[in-house]
Amino acid sequence: MASDTTGVSGLAERYAAALFDIADERRMLDEIATDLRQLRAMLQTSGDLLRLIRSPVLSRNDQAKAMELVAERAGLAPLVRSLLGVVARNRRLFAVPAIIESFLNELAARRGEVNAQVIAAQSLNDAQLAALNEQLRRSIGSRVSVDLRVDPGLIGGMVVKVGSRMVDGSVKSKLQRLQLALKSIG
Repeated sequence: MASDTTGVSGLAERYAAALFDIADERRMLDEIATDLRQLRAMLQTSGDLLRLIRSPVLSRNDQAKAMELVAERAGLAPLVRSLLGVVARNRRLFAVPAIIESFLNELAARRGEVNAQVIAAQSLNDAQLAALNEQLRRSIGSRVSVDLRVDPGLIGGMVVKVGSRMVDGSVKSKLQRLQLALKSIG
């Protein structure tokens, strides 16, 4: 999983590779992946948490204590807590989102899956999620791991991103395209 890339992605890949190896050795890949998805959702919904991991003003100890408290309250596994502690002490909390993505991508690759990020206007029930999974599997040609987020701002529909491909079927974007078309007419 290690790579020759530099910068944040290379840094994130190294941390993710270490976490992956330990989780694999302890047979905890699914548990760690679930916790990392939970942490990613927390980061996406909490501006305060995002500011905490990006803050150059807070000391290492303050960041480490705050992340320890967040991880404990969220009920994250000790291995994830330990990773967050090490990353905080090394002043690398800014790389946590990339670490999460790198870990989940490696897990998907190991399982022969492709990651699909889906943003829907409302949560999907089990039947809708199964139908989406099946449709993505057919169009991509391999198993798909769906990362679902809800954004009511889309009004309706969904946005699906697989690798560098994106399909935007949201009502919001359709309305924006219609608005542009009407402007060009008048």
